[in-house]
Amino acid sequence: MMNNLFSNTKVLEKALDASILRNEVIANNIANVDTPDFKRKAVKFEEMLRNVVNTSGGENGNVDSIEPEVYTDLANLSYRSDGNNVDIDTEMADMAKNTMKYNVLISQMNSRFRDLKTVMKSSY
Repeated sequence: MMNNLFSNTKVLEKALDASILRNEVIANNIANVDTPDFKRKAVKFEEMLRNVVNTSGGENGNVDSIEPEVYTDLANLSYRSDGNNVDIDTEMADMAKNTMKYNVLISQMNSRFRDLKTVMKSSY
């Protein structure tokens, strides 16, 4: 029972870390929306997590080895004449999406801790 409670806690932790980093990156993009030649940044995480889970047969695998990566997004370079490729509408939509993901992850983590608390109380 205890192993089951912790089965995906590490995945949730890593996903929360990625979500926090993504929020910081999006905020930085928004702050630089008018900076000439600024290139938007993005975070790569979900694909790496999927690869680890797929290569470990559906188990959590070596989740500890996954670190979210910040990369420069070179798409949409022709969007603006000043060389900046930040689209404020895209950033705001990404921020809203990331906030929803973060809230779901926090809810799942809280549920894990409630389950753990229940198990600990029942073992007395």
